[in-house]
Amino acid sequence: MTSRIAFQGELGAYSHQACHEARPGMDVLPCRSFEDVIEAVASGKAELAMLPVENTTYGRVADIHRLLPESGLSIVDEAFVRVHINLLATPGAKLEDIKEAYSHLVLLPQCSNFLQKNNIRGRVSPDNARAAREVAEAADPTSAALASELAGEIYGLDVLARHIEDHDSNTTRFLIMGNAPDLSRRAEHMMTTFVFRVRNIPAALYKAMGGFATNSVNMTKLESYMVGGSFSATQFYADIEGHPEDPNVKLALEELDYFTSEIHILGTYPADRVRD
Repeated sequence: MTSRIAFQGELGAYSHQACHEARPGMDVLPCRSFEDVIEAVASGKAELAMLPVENTTYGRVADIHRLLPESGLSIVDEAFVRVHINLLATPGAKLEDIKEAYSHLVLLPQCSNFLQKNNIRGRVSPDNARAAREVAEAADPTSAALASELAGEIYGLDVLARHIEDHDSNTTRFLIMGNAPDLSRRAEHMMTTFVFRVRNIPAALYKAMGGFATNSVNMTKLESYMVGGSFSATQFYADIEGHPEDPNVKLALEELDYFTSEIHILGTYPADRVRD
């Protein structure tokens, strides 16, 4: 029986592309929301979840940091996907025929130079893969979608222009999550992700971070966000290089524990090759 990996969006979405690249042997399960993705794994409908956490252009993905600690799932891997935007149209359509192009709100500004140069009006769609599907269903040679090449293959659309994004560095980082944590040392270069809350004492965050500096632990990400609808309740999300069993990481986490009221390790996993 083939195992399944769940993602948010329709077939052909960039999250689907992430599944295709990172877990090519698994079937995919499209879900309407991030909560549905998490529920699919928790209930056993899928073995893994593919969840986007940050993008080089637009920063962190809304709600994900809030959902991760509450999900009951553990991070088992990470994946980086290069976001290439393509102009997709019905078979036989030509670039000069296109008057409107549909895609998600965050994708449209990323190819504004191309759209202006070709006098194409951008139109907002809830999802780039959905835009591709609806363009295929409408069969209007003057309408196109801005989406992945995978979406074009799925919905039978022609690629009129490839990689039309304004900047060539747009990348999304995904976390692959499962029900069972895997704390084994599966690679030489490991990452550990955790969330924590500092104690209500002066300079608590500064003191909590000191252990990582003195023990030479590289912290690649630190973000704060409110929890419980309160300005005074702040939780921190962090990524560090290393495994909790590494002597220096262990010492840093012990020092962090002294200055915090709560620590929750979300996962320990191999660093993606993009980090090398």
